[in-house]
Amino acid sequence: MVTSQSSDPLTPPGAASSAPPGAPATGRGVAAAGGAPPFEAPGCDVVTVPARQGLEAVDILRRGAGEAVGPVLHDDGGDTLGFLVPPGTAAAWDVPGSTCTETDGRGLRSSPGPPVEGSYWLVPPGEADPATDPAVLRAALDEAQRLIEAADRCC
Repeated sequence: MVTSQSSDPLTPPGAASSAPPGAPATGRGVAAAGGAPPFEAPGCDVVTVPARQGLEAVDILRRGAGEAVGPVLHDDGGDTLGFLVPPGTAAAWDVPGSTCTETDGRGLRSSPGPPVEGSYWLVPPGEADPATDPAVLRAALDEAQRLIEAADRCC
């Protein structure tokens, strides 16, 4: 397993969640429930970022021309988002403030629900590209960080 930090939505730290499995923590996401198609993501990697930056990045990706977003996980505590990216991304990922973990498909096969109890799909697999392009994600995360810094400076 390749990882640059220990935090990732596939292995959330701490105790069990008080929310039911698959339930959105903030009401902003979409819980994958019955009826969702099986999801196959063998060998994908996961880029984990702070929730504020990740939510901005999702908005940027959804507004972008032709820049599609792949499945995105949100942890129950609302602290991080995990973007599914193509396998091999972890080997070269170097974006400050984020982590890229090679999953080897761990917990992501044939599951219509989120792969970890206490998480939910912000962008469900059936409504997304198979994975977010790492270069596009990097640009969106950079832009999101600039927007956050600008907003924090003005207030």
